[in-house]
Amino acid sequence: MNVVLWGIFPYVALILLVGGLIWRYKYDQFGWTTRSSQLYESRILKIASPLFHFALLAVLVGHLVGLLIPKMFTDRIGLSQEMYHLGAYFGGGLAGLALAVGLIMLIWRRRSTGRVFAATTRNDKAMYLILAGVILFGMVATFTGDTTPAGEHHNYRETVSVWFRSLIVLQPNIEAMAAATWQFKVHVFIGMLLFAITPFTRLVHAFTAPLHYLFRPYVVYRSRDRHQRPVSAGKRGWDPIGTPDRERGRR
Repeated sequence: MNVVLWGIFPYVALILLVGGLIWRYKYDQFGWTTRSSQLYESRILKIASPLFHFALLAVLVGHLVGLLIPKMFTDRIGLSQEMYHLGAYFGGGLAGLALAVGLIMLIWRRRSTGRVFAATTRNDKAMYLILAGVILFGMVATFTGDTTPAGEHHNYRETVSVWFRSLIVLQPNIEAMAAATWQFKVHVFIGMLLFAITPFTRLVHAFTAPLHYLFRPYVVYRSRDRHQRPVSAGKRGWDPIGTPDRERGRR
């Protein structure tokens, strides 16, 4: 079971994530959206959405630091395990709490606002359930996952982090992940499940960056003054308005 969970499933989730994104972009670009419901309700959304997204950004940064930076590096620069643990405990706990509050507000808004709830699909409900599970067990792991059932100390940077970095080099250290506490195991498994379903949910918008906005032409607003002469259509491209060269060309 450990081989399936920590040696095979991570790559299956990655394949589903990448393959699903490619499939969705190729065959369902019209559906590549958050399906925003801001028109239905904005009072709660304008608080819940920024809170959720900024907290999520903080949580992701904390995860990347904890997973990618080896313990020996922080030891070498003089950051003790106690200091690191306090930072992760309070900083990660605060970010996780803000993330949970933001999600609760978003779910409450979706459930209590009739028009928003009517626009909620089964896919959305499953996504919210899995997302809530990731956050819940992430909080549980943060506050209770540092002790094994036998009462021994557990440091996730010596288990989960080692396993995660081993996946990058395609040599999964299954034993390292198997030695983690159950709280981290549940959190990691649901997290992989969330990544696997992301391309098929509204969460796909997280991989959207409107880079074309940087290169598209300016939007030109023209006056409807009845004394203004009509714009010529003799050539392609933007036609200057009100410049001396244009006025001479008309004459």
